[in-house]
Amino acid sequence: MSVKVVVITGASSGIGAALAEHLARTTDYQLVLVARRKDALDAVAARCDGKAAVVVADVEKRNEVRTVSDYVLRQLNRIDVWVNNAGRGISRPPSQLTDDDVDAMMRINVKSALYGMQEVLPHFKSRGEGHFINISSMLARIPHAVIRSAYSASKFYLNALTAMMRDEVRQTHPDIVFSLVSPSVVVTEFGSNSVHGGPDSRLLQDGQEAREVAAVIAGVIQSRAPDVYTRKGSRDRVAAHYASIGVDP
Repeated sequence: MSVKVVVITGASSGIGAALAEHLARTTDYQLVLVARRKDALDAVAARCDGKAAVVVADVEKRNEVRTVSDYVLRQLNRIDVWVNNAGRGISRPPSQLTDDDVDAMMRINVKSALYGMQEVLPHFKSRGEGHFINISSMLARIPHAVIRSAYSASKFYLNALTAMMRDEVRQTHPDIVFSLVSPSVVVTEFGSNSVHGGPDSRLLQDGQEAREVAAVIAGVIQSRAPDVYTRKGSRDRVAAHYASIGVDP
C-alpha cells in the first residue's frame, strides 16, 4: 500500500498532536501539521520522526486553508485524508451569549471544517476518492453542559453539515468518504483554553486520554466508518438520554 498523505488541522496540541504522533509510529503516512503556533507545531513534528511537515495557518480564514491545500499538493502531489480537528470551547450559559460568542464558535468549529471540505473536495473529485474526518463531540449528541451551550450548538451544526456533504457527494463520487468522530471529555487543555476560561478538562472525572482518541481516529482512517464514538457505550448513552426525555433518536 502506498503512503497516505494526511493533513491534520489543530495539530499543535491535544487530539491533533496525539494523532500525529500515533500515525508517525508506522511508515504508512506522510503528515502535514497545521495550526497557528509554529513553535508548538515544530515540537510536535520533532516527535514524528521526520514524517511531518509543518504549515502555519489560521483555518478560520478560507484563504489560508486554500494556501495549505495548494502547498500540500505542490509538495506532495496529493492529499488522501484531511482531518478537520481544529476547534475551541466556550464557557457561557445560553442566556448570556453575545453575538461575538456565537460568531467565534461558528468560525472555529464550523467554518474551519467547511473551508477544509470545500477547498479539498475538487482535488478529491479529480482523483475519484478521498477521506474527510471531522472531529465533533458527545456534546453534539447530548447537550447537557449548560456552559458549553454555543460550543454544543456549533458541533450539532457540524454534524448536520457533515451528513449533508456526505449525501451530496456520494451521489456522484461514492469513494469520497466523510467520517464523523465524537469524543467525550478528553484530558487536554480544552477546558482551560475555552473562551471565557472554564473548568480544566484534565481535572474532570472519567476523562479519556488524547492518545486513546487518536487511536480511534487512526482506526477510522483504515475503516472509513461514517460515524464513530471514541468510547465504548457512548451510543447507548445517547439513546438512554433521549429515551429519558421521551424522544426517540
